[in-house]
Amino acid sequence: MSLPPEKASELKQIIHNHLLKMDIHGKIREVLAETVRDDQGPARRSLSEADFLRALQRRGIIDDMMKDLHFTQVSQRCLYLQVLGGKAFLEHLQEPEPLPGQVCSTFTLYLHFRNQRFRSKPVPCACEPDLKEGFLLEIHRDGIGMADATSMLSVCDPVHFVLIKTDTSSETMLVSSYFLDWRTVLSSPSCKTCFAVELMGVGSESKVPAGVLTVSLELYPPLPEILSADIISTQQSLERQRTAEKERLFLVYAKQWWREFLEIRPSHQTKLVKIFAQDENGVNRPVCSYVRVLRAGRLLESPRQAARFVSLLAHEKAPVVGGGGKQEQWCTLMAFLCRGKGDCEDHATLLCSLLLGFGLDAYVCVGTKAKGVPHAWVLTRGTDGSITFWESLTAHRYLHRPIDPDAPPLAPQPKPSYPYRTVGCVFNHQTFLANCQPSDAVELCVFDFQNQSRWKAMSEEALKSVCAPGSTTSLPPLPPLCSSSLDPPAASNQLELEMRYLVSEHRKDLDLATVWDDHLSYLLSSALSAYELERCTGVSCGNEEFQDAVRRAVPDGHTFKGFPIHFLHRNARRAFATCLRSPFCEEIVCCRGDHVRLAVRVRVFVYPENACAVWIMFACKYRSVL
Repeated sequence: MSLPPEKASELKQIIHNHLLKMDIHGKIREVLAETVRDDQGPARRSLSEADFLRALQRRGIIDDMMKDLHFTQVSQRCLYLQVLGGKAFLEHLQEPEPLPGQVCSTFTLYLHFRNQRFRSKPVPCACEPDLKEGFLLEIHRDGIGMADATSMLSVCDPVHFVLIKTDTSSETMLVSSYFLDWRTVLSSPSCKTCFAVELMGVGSESKVPAGVLTVSLELYPPLPEILSADIISTQQSLERQRTAEKERLFLVYAKQWWREFLEIRPSHQTKLVKIFAQDENGVNRPVCSYVRVLRAGRLLESPRQAARFVSLLAHEKAPVVGGGGKQEQWCTLMAFLCRGKGDCEDHATLLCSLLLGFGLDAYVCVGTKAKGVPHAWVLTRGTDGSITFWESLTAHRYLHRPIDPDAPPLAPQPKPSYPYRTVGCVFNHQTFLANCQPSDAVELCVFDFQNQSRWKAMSEEALKSVCAPGSTTSLPPLPPLCSSSLDPPAASNQLELEMRYLVSEHRKDLDLATVWDDHLSYLLSSALSAYELERCTGVSCGNEEFQDAVRRAVPDGHTFKGFPIHFLHRNARRAFATCLRSPFCEEIVCCRGDHVRLAVRVRVFVYPENACAVWIMFACKYRSVL
C-alpha cells in the first residue's frame, strides 16, 4: 500500500518504538534458539522464513505485538483505493514472458487526488499486467475532522489515473489518462465496492480502449449510514449540467468575440489566435485553463531555476500514426509531469504557471519561429514596462526591444536576438489577448496590453466562468510538484562506472589499453558544476580555478583535451553512442600516444519530478611527441 512519505515515516517510527519497548529482538532470539534446537532431528533440513513465522505465531508473539500497538484515534476519513490487476491490454498480447533479470518494457500507474500524488511499482508490460497496489487517499487534508456523507458528496475532485509505459531504452509513452469519480462508494454496502475501469488511449486513439483495470474502493472508517445511489447520480447529473451550461455560454461568447476580431482587419483570419486546445483525451478546453498559479514550495528556489527545471523535461511532439502533419495535443499537467516530456505548449504553460507562482506577470505567447513553424513561449512584463521572453525548451531569456517603423532609414535599430517571428495571441490563467496590430511580427510588436487598439482582450468574467479553479467539474485538478526520489551522488557514481566500462570496452576493440587518472577525473567535477550553475543563473563562474587545477595536473610537455556534453537521461549506452558521434569526443576516447591517461566524470543534477541534468566530461592527457 502507498502512503504519503510523511505518514509512512510516522508509522515506521511508532512501530519501531513499540518493538523496542517489548524487547522484540530478545523474544525473536529465544524463539530462534528453540526452533533450531527442536529441529536438530535426524532429517536436519534447512529452516525457512516460514518456519520462524510459524514459531512466532505459536508463541503468540505476533498477536501480543498487534494487540499492544494502539494508534491514535482516526480523526478523518480515508479512501483506500486498490488496483487488483489489469487485463485486455491487447497491444501486448504477443509479448513474451520476461526472463528473470531480463530488461523489459514496464507499466507504471500514477495517481493524483486532492494535492496527493502516488505511483505504483513498475510491472512488466503484458496483456494482463500484474498491476496490484493499494493507495490510501485522504479525502480532507485540512483537518476539518471526520467528514460525513453529505460533505464527501460535494467533493467532486476525481482521482486522476495516468498510465505510463517505459521501454527498454528508458523512453516513456503516455498510455492512458483517466478521471475516476470515486463517490459511488458512498452508496455501497459497508462502504466497499469493486468494479472494472476501462482505460482509453490518448490523442488520435482517445476513442480506442487501451486496457482494463480492476479497482476496489473502501471508505475507512465506514459511514454509519450510506447514501442512496439516486442521490449520488442526481448530484453528478447536476454538476454535469452546470458545467455544460457554463461551457455552452462561453462558446457562444467566444464565437461572437472572434467575429468582432475578424471585423477589425481581414488579415486577422491568418493570425495564430488559439482560444481552444485539445488535451490528451481529445477534450477541447480553453487555453487559459492550461495555466494556473503553481507554487513549488521549497522544491524550486527562483524563476530562473524553474525555467531550468522545465527545460529538462524532454521535448517531443505528439506522435502521429501514418503520415500527415503534426497532431496537436496539449497535455494536462499531471500527464506531462508523469511522462516527463511533451510539446512546446506543455513546457510553456508549465513555465508560465511557475513564474506566476513566483509573483511575475507572466503570459504564454502563441506564434511562429523561423520558416513559419508554430511555437509557444513565455513572456514576462516588468513593472518598468520591460518585456522578457523565456524559451521554455532551453531556459534562454531574451530582452525584447521593438523596432520603430517610423524611425529615419539610417537610424540604428535594435537587432533581435530571439528566434521568434510572429505572435498571434498571449494568455495566462485569467487573461486572453489577441494581437490586432497591423503586423504580427514580433520585432515590430508593442506589448502594451492595456492599449485596446493593439490588443483585443476577452472578458475576464467569461474566462473565469470556465477556467478558474473549481469553476467546472470538467477542469483537471492541479497536481503539486513532487520532489526527486533520486540520490544525486549515487546516480552520478553509477553512470560514471558504466561510462568507464564502455570506454574500456571500446578501446579494447581498437587494441588500446586504458589507464585511468582518478585525480584528473575528480578535477573535472568543478567544470561540470560551473556549467550547470551557468545554465541555471546565466552567470559563468569557477572557470579560473578549474583551468589552474588542470595546469597543475598536466605535466610539462603533455597535452590535455576535454569534452563536456549534456543529456536529459541516464541511459549510459545511449549517451555513449551520442558522444562517439562527435569527432572531438571520439578523438579523446580513442586517443593513442605516449603515456596516455584517460579521465571521465559524471554529475547528475536532480530537480523535481526526477528531471535530471546529466553532465559528462571526457578528458585525456598524453606526452606530446614532435
